[in-house]
Amino acid sequence: MAPSFPSRFKAAHPVYLRHPLPACAACFLIALGLAGCAPHTGSTPALGASVTDSPSEYVIGPGDVLSIFVYEAPPLSVSDLPVRPDGRISVPLVPDVLAAGKTPTQLGAEISGKLKKYVNDPNVTVMVRSFQGPADQQVRVIGEATDPQAIPFRANMSVLDVMIATKGLTKFAAGNRAMIVRHVGAKEERIPVHLSDLIKDGDISQNVMMRPGDTLIIPQSYF
Repeated sequence: MAPSFPSRFKAAHPVYLRHPLPACAACFLIALGLAGCAPHTGSTPALGASVTDSPSEYVIGPGDVLSIFVYEAPPLSVSDLPVRPDGRISVPLVPDVLAAGKTPTQLGAEISGKLKKYVNDPNVTVMVRSFQGPADQQVRVIGEATDPQAIPFRANMSVLDVMIATKGLTKFAAGNRAMIVRHVGAKEERIPVHLSDLIKDGDISQNVMMRPGDTLIIPQSYF
């Protein structure tokens, strides 16, 4: 028998503006509207010209740890739920849901749809507690890093960020012979990077920006 849960709250009544705007405020808004209609004549760029596109929403991957919160249904909520290597999770009443490759919003909507047969109008929120991400959104470091690993890519990640995450070079590393392997479509690019000059000498020109899916290879020195 399915568990019973408290009834949903009704939507709040809309709030209406009860008092007219003061005359000075109304005049200000009219003037502002007229100014917005005037042609742009200065050298300042138009609004939005310098605004960069917002990053894509995070995509869940195997190894991520999730929390599933079902509003007003504590028995169905789960904390610290790992995504299995096959990309799936299991929550109460909804076994074997594919989580990998979906955003938290998409996963929450899918779980909500599956819970409708048990709960009236379920409201599901998915929170990512620990990030790993899908393979094509990771940066891999192999070779003579102190802690070689796969790192979830984040916006504006540079090779210096990667070296901090992997705790630098080993004493056997040939840092100046390091290479970033990058796949652009069907093409493979190899980008040399002098890690020793960057880390030991502060040569910021070697602080190459990373991209999702990059592999940083750090070879061993010959002697």
